[in-house]
Amino acid sequence: MTVLGIDPGRDKCGVVICVPGHVVARAIVPPAELPSLVARWTAEHRTDVIVVGGGTGSRQVMAALAGLAASPRIPAVVIAEERETTLSARRRYFTEHPPRGWRRLVPLSFQVPPEPYDDYAAVVIAEQYLARAGAAGGEAPAKSNTSSLS
Repeated sequence: MTVLGIDPGRDKCGVVICVPGHVVARAIVPPAELPSLVARWTAEHRTDVIVVGGGTGSRQVMAALAGLAASPRIPAVVIAEERETTLSARRRYFTEHPPRGWRRLVPLSFQVPPEPYDDYAAVVIAEQYLARAGAAGGEAPAKSNTSSLS
């Protein structure tokens, strides 16, 4: 299963393509660029589902994606809960980019990554969806709200 995950935001959105156990592509884009990136990546990566975090900016993202509904290549869109994804994304960022120099001495809980990490939040959202879908036998999780963007 190929998932396009989106961490929505007012100023920027994290976007990823994930398959079980692997991140294929990632980007951080302004909301205005999101529809074109989603259309392109959905076609290039044969995406099975688009998973949008249900937090800040999700309504705007859903409205932006609604314009893509006419395309037969756009799969179903699922709104997923994104509770604590920012904290998980921060931990993941520091796992992949450990602090250096004097920052090694500061507990990670007191640090903020030195660059945007919205793409890491999108990875967490997509991987949580994949885990729930795997536990449900490959079907979409029952707790998610599925929309056909109609």
